[in-house]
Amino acid sequence: MRATGLAALLLALAPAAMPQSLAGRWDATVTVDHLDIPFRFEISGDAASPQGTFFNGEERYRSTSGSVENDSLLLKWDYFASRIQATIHDGTLDGQYVRSSSAGLITYPFHARHYAAASASPKNIPSIDGIWIIPTKSSKGESAWRLIVRQTGPEASAAILRVDGDTGALTGTYRDGKFVLSHFSGLRPSLMEVSLTKEGTLDILQNGKNKLTATRAEQARTEGLPEPTDPSHHTSVRNLEEPFQFRFLDLTGHLVANTDARFRGKVVLVNIAGSWCPNCHDETPFLVELYRKYHSQGLEIVMLDFEEPEQLKDPVRLRAFIQKYGIEYTVLLCGTTDEAKDKLAQAVNWNAWPTTFFLGRDGLVRGAHAGFPSSASGDLHRQAKEEFAAKVESLLKENLRTSSR
Repeated sequence: MRATGLAALLLALAPAAMPQSLAGRWDATVTVDHLDIPFRFEISGDAASPQGTFFNGEERYRSTSGSVENDSLLLKWDYFASRIQATIHDGTLDGQYVRSSSAGLITYPFHARHYAAASASPKNIPSIDGIWIIPTKSSKGESAWRLIVRQTGPEASAAILRVDGDTGALTGTYRDGKFVLSHFSGLRPSLMEVSLTKEGTLDILQNGKNKLTATRAEQARTEGLPEPTDPSHHTSVRNLEEPFQFRFLDLTGHLVANTDARFRGKVVLVNIAGSWCPNCHDETPFLVELYRKYHSQGLEIVMLDFEEPEQLKDPVRLRAFIQKYGIEYTVLLCGTTDEAKDKLAQAVNWNAWPTTFFLGRDGLVRGAHAGFPSSASGDLHRQAKEEFAAKVESLLKENLRTSSR
């Protein structure tokens, strides 16, 4: 009798099993402007605490909490200020994805069904692997973007790299004479159809409406096409002889300024960012890595954070952002995105989120880098990290007297 009672107690205390119909990989879509954006999605855990996972290539964005009640699924990503609310029915999920952004509350219809492997591989698959140049006239003054494609047979992963960062990894396959690639990682939904022309260029249809043309990088150079903007020369400051100034509150309400003792004689990276910003999510893990490696040698990092008004009142998403990436450096809550240009009056041609200013030990700006490429940009992602580290190491080697010359 006692054994039976103990077994019943243990059964009651055990975590509820995940319904068999939920655990595993799903083929999901969100609908944006009447366009279905397919993406890979996974669910794991148990019924008491299910976990959903978005992907950017091999990078994972796991939900921070969740629940299953009867036929309802709720998953939350606190660091995105987002959630999926869906009804479970006959092996499908139907509901909506809701996210708070700098533009307000965004809602996308959400649908998912169990993953099904692709059918037989198509034949006569063209090769589009490599780096391509896309001529453009962007609002940031760019004349060209890069398209980075990695291809294995019918499968391809691509990213468009702009001065502020990239689109994330758009993945998909070749079918019906074109590559159909898409991305959704909780942020930046995108759909891209890519066809190789007889002339060897690419015809691209982005999000069902924007038509682009891409030329292989070597051919673009031969033809004298415009080069993509160099992110290390995009933004500067009005006066290189004037220390970069900031004076804002941290999350505990304490005023922090560039003149504080903690920054005196240090190399400082001033990172202009926001927890709403997709490319800031790409850059932050690397900044955390830099800080841990070089802080003991004299590196400080300051995140000047700009959010929407609701988050300023209660920066829940920013706190979750800090927790997710393990940020140990200084984070200052500076105002809304609309106020940023007035509050950063020293900056010239600053229009990319994120942007990082490199300050020497004398507090003067020694360089700036607009945007940041994610791992979807392949070698260009690795190159950006190497350039950041080399710049930091170079500045750390300077003593105060040398940097003041």
